[in-house]
Amino acid sequence: MESPGFTDFLLSLSTLAAAAFGGPHPLMCAITVERDGSPATVASSGPEAQRLDEIQYSLHDGPCLTALRTTQTILVTDVGTDPRWEVYARDMSEENVRSVLAVPIPTDTGSAAALNCYSSESGVFEPGTVERVQEYAASISTILRLALRVHPAPPYPEHLRSALQSRAVIDAAVALVMAQNRCSHDQALALISRAATVQGTRMHDIAADIIAGAGPAAGTTDRRGTDPTGS
Repeated sequence: MESPGFTDFLLSLSTLAAAAFGGPHPLMCAITVERDGSPATVASSGPEAQRLDEIQYSLHDGPCLTALRTTQTILVTDVGTDPRWEVYARDMSEENVRSVLAVPIPTDTGSAAALNCYSSESGVFEPGTVERVQEYAASISTILRLALRVHPAPPYPEHLRSALQSRAVIDAAVALVMAQNRCSHDQALALISRAATVQGTRMHDIAADIIAGAGPAAGTTDRRGTDPTGS
């Protein structure tokens, strides 16, 4: 109640979570809140955790969003061997993330939340650790409910507008790549993701170039003359 705002309040919670459960393997933690069907990272233990969350949002699926929407704990012990979320797993590997734990935080009707923990080591989230994170998520539920009531979502929050715009650009580029290459949605998304990795930029930037006709489209080369798929 003494914190200056909703984001600052949650930042202290996610930072505490990272410190409490990191142990010998430091964790990157973030809290995602979804209102009106739109998720956003409202706080993180650092810029790395927020970037990892945003990768998931761009794919519209992953451990965090699944935990948040199903109210079930999602554990990825090793992204290199987990068969779920193929494109997401590859992106996490490229970010040097080896394991992910997403735990839902109970909230009131109309909103949902999850605590997301990332580690550069596989097998970090042992049963005891998972249980402690779940207990922590449950313990902050009451405080989080109060914070959501005290700080209602603004009609047009800047972070939400930006996220929706980015999603629309990526979706449009995926549709173009699918039409040009007669490939699936996942294949088109993987191509754009690979091009972003090769060029060291964001998927949104690659997507914007594709739409503008100035960047790599399906079956073409990227700006440096290399095939974005690496083939």
